[in-house]
Amino acid sequence: MLAKTKIPMPRFFHKNGRALGSMGYFLLLMLVFFIGAPEVWSRPNLHQSVFVMMPTLIFMVIPLVFLVTSGEIDLSFASTYGLSAYVFALLIKAGIDPFFAFAAGVCTGALVGATVGAIIVFGRLSSLVASLGVLFLIRGFLFVSTNSRSITLLDIDEHWMYPMLVGKVYGLPVQVLWAGAFVIFAYYLFNRHVFGIHVHHVGDNEVSAAQMGINVKAVKIKAFMFVGIGAAIAGMFTTLITYTFFPTQGFGYLLLALAAVFIGGTPYWGGIGTVVGAIFGVGVIAYMEIGVVAVGMSGTWRQFFNGLIILLALLGHRLHGDRVR
Repeated sequence: MLAKTKIPMPRFFHKNGRALGSMGYFLLLMLVFFIGAPEVWSRPNLHQSVFVMMPTLIFMVIPLVFLVTSGEIDLSFASTYGLSAYVFALLIKAGIDPFFAFAAGVCTGALVGATVGAIIVFGRLSSLVASLGVLFLIRGFLFVSTNSRSITLLDIDEHWMYPMLVGKVYGLPVQVLWAGAFVIFAYYLFNRHVFGIHVHHVGDNEVSAAQMGINVKAVKIKAFMFVGIGAAIAGMFTTLITYTFFPTQGFGYLLLALAAVFIGGTPYWGGIGTVVGAIFGVGVIAYMEIGVVAVGMSGTWRQFFNGLIILLALLGHRLHGDRVR
């Protein structure tokens, strides 16, 4: 009886090692920052500012887990973020109801994601290089079409949709609740739905997945589309929070979102991923952005520590992995 009770725990750690490892990085970071500046770290305002930023990253990072697990990468999401926000702001300025403008923004993200996926899959191009080209293509379009000017939505908070999406409930930003619902949906999709199972198989071995009857191309295009939808939601949430669309919007999240994916336990070689770990990866990145300054260091050190923790996380996850592609 004693032997049987000991078996589940090692299996649990083995199965969830990547997510637990990411949680360990997060807890260690929090401990270091708390020791470095306990008086700052105990202030609720500091954590509230992080909760404003985290949902935006979550909307981008979680879909990237699907795509990276499928064996692909997408750099264009940072520009999709801006393009969807531009469509959203432009339609509102034109007198369209914000609800329909939001729906149009989501459709824009889905369309861009599907287009990028189709170009890569049917053109048999490197996803890294092709998505990089789309990144600059869309960003250039935004600069040209807006003449590098922002669009301000000062009256947007008068619409019923504003408090529902980015209002506050007992001091907590509502977008945290939406991000939580998004995580629950993605967790089910990734671990329990047939689409998530196909994503794992395709990332592990495309040839084997195709022989099993999986439509590899369709799975990858859907994964790219999901990334586009997540980026679109993130872009529009940011526009609602700041009341403004900027042509440069989203560009600063490119490396941060990718860093959160890798820190979160989803390795770049595909076939393996974790949604739960990605949440802790987002937490590491979000708190790193303010923690370095909070402990009294210059903000220029953020890049250094982001790079260091990415390398350490990749090495740790590689040592934990059961195989090497």
